[in-house]
Amino acid sequence: MQIRVERDALAHAVTWAARTLPSRPSMPVLSGVMLVADGDSLTLSSFDYEVSARVNCPVDVLEPGKVLVSGRLLADITKSLPAAPVLVKVDGNRVAIECGRSTFTLPTLPVEDYPSLPDMPTTAGSVDSEAFAQAVSQVAIAAGKDDTLPVLTGIRMEIDGGNITLAATDRYRLAVRTFPWSPTKTSIELNTLIPAKILADAAKNMTSSSTVSIAIAPDGEKLIGFESEGMRTTTRLLDGEFPKYRSLLPNESSTRATIDTQELMNAVKRVALVAERNTPIRMTFSGSELSLRAGTGEDAQANEVIGAEVDGDDIEIAFNPGFLIDGLNAIASPKSLFSFTVATKPAVITGLNAEGANVEEDYKYLLMPIRLTA
Repeated sequence: MQIRVERDALAHAVTWAARTLPSRPSMPVLSGVMLVADGDSLTLSSFDYEVSARVNCPVDVLEPGKVLVSGRLLADITKSLPAAPVLVKVDGNRVAIECGRSTFTLPTLPVEDYPSLPDMPTTAGSVDSEAFAQAVSQVAIAAGKDDTLPVLTGIRMEIDGGNITLAATDRYRLAVRTFPWSPTKTSIELNTLIPAKILADAAKNMTSSSTVSIAIAPDGEKLIGFESEGMRTTTRLLDGEFPKYRSLLPNESSTRATIDTQELMNAVKRVALVAERNTPIRMTFSGSELSLRAGTGEDAQANEVIGAEVDGDDIEIAFNPGFLIDGLNAIASPKSLFSFTVATKPAVITGLNAEGANVEEDYKYLLMPIRLTA
């Protein structure tokens, strides 16, 4: 194999193919990226029996062929090359990479031992890439990180005709987002659980094109795929019963408070400076003010008061400051609406437009309070 390719195009393609490589592969070949040169393109792919990635890159094919090399090393090299055309050629069991006055040689991995990638499932529809990336990022913040509870490390995807609902929870918070898409069949329905890390990474990196195609395997195959502008990825779905999250969202509230999102975020960050690990921030909503405080006794303390529009009973409640900031970042609206029932039950945070109207009901962030002590 021998090809000539632009540095940026090669670096982008290798980064995409190598991004999901396992840190501790079960077999050495699973740390590799397969390069196949044919016609006028180079296809790069990776697969670890759970997640696959594939991308096509336009190149000048001087000699067709294929080779398997260490993906992470190749990604590091291609990103560091000077701005010049790159020549990649195979010589026996070595791969030479030449760019300007830089030359690298890499050992190859056995191509014959590499597993075949799964076929892309049937396309079920498409969604705006920017809207998809925003929705996934808004929900992924609430997914769990504990691999001993794999169900909570996923994002539940529910498809009902022309709408997709994503949901994730780590038991301390819940994020839910609904958005429209364009299905191939309006009667389509789906409830599935996708690894949050894989979905978030794919959505974030597929915004170069205007749309993302979603491909769904037939029942029983436990596979879903995403494709955009020559980039595609598939992932195995998670097993297990996702919590019945809809019952957690209250239908009514005794107190509603409207606050400037950025002002609140800045205040929380300042007050949290004195909060020890896992120490909450206390928030008192009363009249036209919100009082924030952290720290007690002989420890460092902080207090701040900001304006708020409080409708209903006064309430004092406490939250994990990191989780609260995550939710305010995800809302991405000028104003935030907090809805409370009582101080011992979750609060729901949604976004408001600049005039404080038209609640953005398509995104809800539910946050569990921390029990207050004297």
